Amino acid sequence: MTAAPTTPRLKTSAMIASFADPGQKTTPAPFGHALVKAARENENIVGLTADLGKYTDMHVFAQAFPERFFQMGMAEQLLFGAAAGMAETGLVPFASTYSVFAARRAYDFLCLDIAEPNLNVNIVGGLPGLTTGYGPSHQATEDMAIFRGMPNLTIVDPCDSVDIEQAVPQLAASDGPTYLRLLRGNVPTVLDEYDYSFELGKAKVLRGGADVVFVSSGLMTMRALDAAKELARHSVDVAVVHTPTIKPFDAATVLGEVDTDRLVITLENHTEVGGLFETVASAVVRAGLGKRIVPIALPDAFLDAGALPTLHERYGLSTARIVARTLAELG
Repeated sequence: MTAAPTTPRLKTSAMIASFADPGQKTTPAPFGHALVKAARENENIVGLTADLGKYTDMHVFAQAFPERFFQMGMAEQLLFGAAAGMAETGLVPFASTYSVFAARRAYDFLCLDIAEPNLNVNIVGGLPGLTTGYGPSHQATEDMAIFRGMPNLTIVDPCDSVDIEQAVPQLAASDGPTYLRLLRGNVPTVLDEYDYSFELGKAKVLRGGADVVFVSSGLMTMRALDAAKELARHSVDVAVVHTPTIKPFDAATVLGEVDTDRLVITLENHTEVGGLFETVASAVVRAGLGKRIVPIALPDAFLDAGALPTLHERYGLSTARIVARTLAELG
């Protein structure tokens, strides 16, 4: 009797592997290299981290500018307090840690030391949403929900290396604090194929479509574009609107696409509570539009640990799950 073929068992390394699909074009450490480039043009830029330089690509900056790099150790509150003090003197700090530590452990310091005085401090949060398989202690599935209510704070959820590379100098030049949901390591390069450029505070229509509108942010824009191509094989024409800036939100561009007879689906690497879905839904209600919005997002729950491909499939972030959900909604 011949044994049935089995799926290769994923190794532990898949828990921290890149979310890039096999064969996907990638760029190594785009944040680190973009920060080095910006620092060459602006001598006031400094880099700080809380013992996570290697894991937030800040090590690239540290190697290029050791005299402008500050290792604060495993002390996130100190990290933000020091960054605030540097900003008070006219420096432009980029402070990196994991998103879970920025949002949960050091919120008060970010709020009162940085946001309240409206200082130009740029918080760089690694492992946002479901970009690690190491369970709830590392999965910042609710970071945007936590931060959206903070006055003065700009929130950026980049799709790929193009977004990151173009966002860094704009964040450095912008007034007030920012929070960047960092994609690190070998980051997919996607938006270079769509005549796209990042503009802080702006959403962009990447492709048109007559049947469905995807409104997406972060890595889910990559998945939205892939799903749109797959849905075309089912004779479903999908528009994709990329919203890299969550706050302030470009409601005008998004509502211009939402206010039609097409099915509207939001896609985000974040819990369905307090993120892109509720941002779009709020804009729709404020505009008086009677429009149903369908969320594709992480559940309001603490997620499992495991390999990223398995978890993305389980929680609905994979391209196949997006396609299936869209076809089901269309009936």
